[in-house]
Amino acid sequence: MSQILEQSIQINATATVVERCISDLTLMHRWLNPVLRCEPVGNAWSTDVGSESRFIIQIPLLKPTLNSVVAERQPGLVVWEFQGFFQGRDRWECQPTEKGTLLLNRFEFDIPNPLVSWGFNTFAASWTKEDMQAQLRRLKRVAEELKN
Repeated sequence: MSQILEQSIQINATATVVERCISDLTLMHRWLNPVLRCEPVGNAWSTDVGSESRFIIQIPLLKPTLNSVVAERQPGLVVWEFQGFFQGRDRWECQPTEKGTLLLNRFEFDIPNPLVSWGFNTFAASWTKEDMQAQLRRLKRVAEELKN
């Protein structure tokens, strides 16, 4: 059964600037949780459809990894599909508003392993929701700094 975590934030910057924060790897590392590292699979980072990357959780010894591929890409939209201990999609959508951009982040996933699912729901689900909110606040700060 899929779980869905959805968050949004109003950002006082254009959708183009906000999208750049999502699609530029250097900018992404400014707002991603510092425990996460993202790296391209292959020679170059890209958010074009079919581009592959991996998100690595920097836990000593374990380093769980999510392999992802860009499944959908349009102006203002990037959707990563991933496989690993989670299976699902992470959707980032920029909606222009009068005051800037409404950024929507929808994380929809299944955890096929019952033990991992239990562990996530017991220990990490509320932390993940809080972390998503914190990431959006950091992304907002980066985007608003760029626009100035």
